[in-house]
Amino acid sequence: MQKFILSLIMIFILSSINAWAALRTELVEYKQGDTVLEGYLAYDDAIQGKRPGILVVHEWKGLGFYAQRRAEQLAQLGYVAFAIDMYGKGIRPKTNEEAAAEAGKYKSDRGLMRARANAGLEILRKHPFVDVKNLAAIGYCFGGTTVLELARNGADLKGVVSFHGGLSTPNPDDAKNIKSKILVLHGADDPFVGPEEVKAFQDEMRKAKVDWQMTLYSGSVHSFTNPEAGDDPSKGAAYNPSADHRSWEAMKEFFNEIFYQ
Repeated sequence: MQKFILSLIMIFILSSINAWAALRTELVEYKQGDTVLEGYLAYDDAIQGKRPGILVVHEWKGLGFYAQRRAEQLAQLGYVAFAIDMYGKGIRPKTNEEAAAEAGKYKSDRGLMRARANAGLEILRKHPFVDVKNLAAIGYCFGGTTVLELARNGADLKGVVSFHGGLSTPNPDDAKNIKSKILVLHGADDPFVGPEEVKAFQDEMRKAKVDWQMTLYSGSVHSFTNPEAGDDPSKGAAYNPSADHRSWEAMKEFFNEIFYQ
């Protein structure tokens, strides 16, 4: 009996090691212009052949654990995921004030925002396991704004997903360039991206005849997918476990539609 139990334990340990070994992650240094950037690549090397590639764009505090974890989750779903670096290697704001200043550089210069995102997209395209005909981009908060700008820039993507991202743009007519389907996952009570901004975005999409959809999550404010946002909605940003789960499932269904149907 003891030998049987030990055998089961060894099988469990070996299976766990094999599962972990299948997930490959690495830091990737690249450039946009003269700026050195460092992104985070994740994929499952147990999968044979090419597969869809997903670009992941971080929140306003830069590329860190959260975006990296999302890239790993996507890799576990069978995608090649590349969490890009919008700010530059080593530039990781520590405070909200620093983050606002850094993100503001790109919000006020959408050309730079688009160029920086496109630089990351090119790295994803070049990966040998990526099917370049099946690409998508997701982003959180600042990253949600970024992937929508990437779409408005005419990026050759099948889909774009914004999680609690900013929806406004100084160039709404650029929506005519969008080639991808758009999914916006939004907190119904988000005080930072309010009803007027939501309506303007919807009008922009309608005018450009974009294939878009938006889901609003009740009781949810900004940053509802991130546990680090805390649990006090009165602050305007807070984690909502239900909205986090539902939005991730909505993304998975969206990817199934654009890649496999």
